[in-house]
Amino acid sequence: MARSERDNRQEASDLVEKLVHINRVAKVVKGGRRFGFAALVVVGDGKGRVGFGKGKAREVPEAIRKATEAAKKNMIRVPLREGRTLHHDIEGRHGAGKVVIRSAQPGTGIIAGGPMRAVFEALGVQDVVSKSTGTSNPYNMVRGTINALTRQMSPRMVAAKRSKKVSDIVSRRGEKIAAGAQATE
Repeated sequence: MARSERDNRQEASDLVEKLVHINRVAKVVKGGRRFGFAALVVVGDGKGRVGFGKGKAREVPEAIRKATEAAKKNMIRVPLREGRTLHHDIEGRHGAGKVVIRSAQPGTGIIAGGPMRAVFEALGVQDVVSKSTGTSNPYNMVRGTINALTRQMSPRMVAAKRSKKVSDIVSRRGEKIAAGAQATE
């Protein structure tokens, strides 16, 4: 067995698969209706990588398998702060749906609706607060969440973009928090 095949199998076993939604769809033909199933699956490694996929087939297990394969193909990497939350608050959109995602204090947990919760659990986020408005369609909620997560930036990424040191970026975050605390006293 080649090394790359072993690595792929090990990587596949480490992934968390979450079934978000199954929809029964019908095709009207001459003799009546033919039923099929559409599945929405979120896949992540619990360490900052996540992806989603959809699959359609005549049987549920086949639709789930197709969706899982599609999710593994389009995974994205999201920078996490301390491996438990996001670096900053962000908004995402897809269609009529809008999601607002906020980083949270340790111990907060995942405060999110069904499809968004699946994305955060697969991603490995432990503390986050989120709200979705505009639609309750699971496909659009997952796409909106992924849209927001793709725009998430770490202090290292911001420092590289601005040609500054990470300490300059992070120290400003601390100064703003300290300034806010002094203003309330």
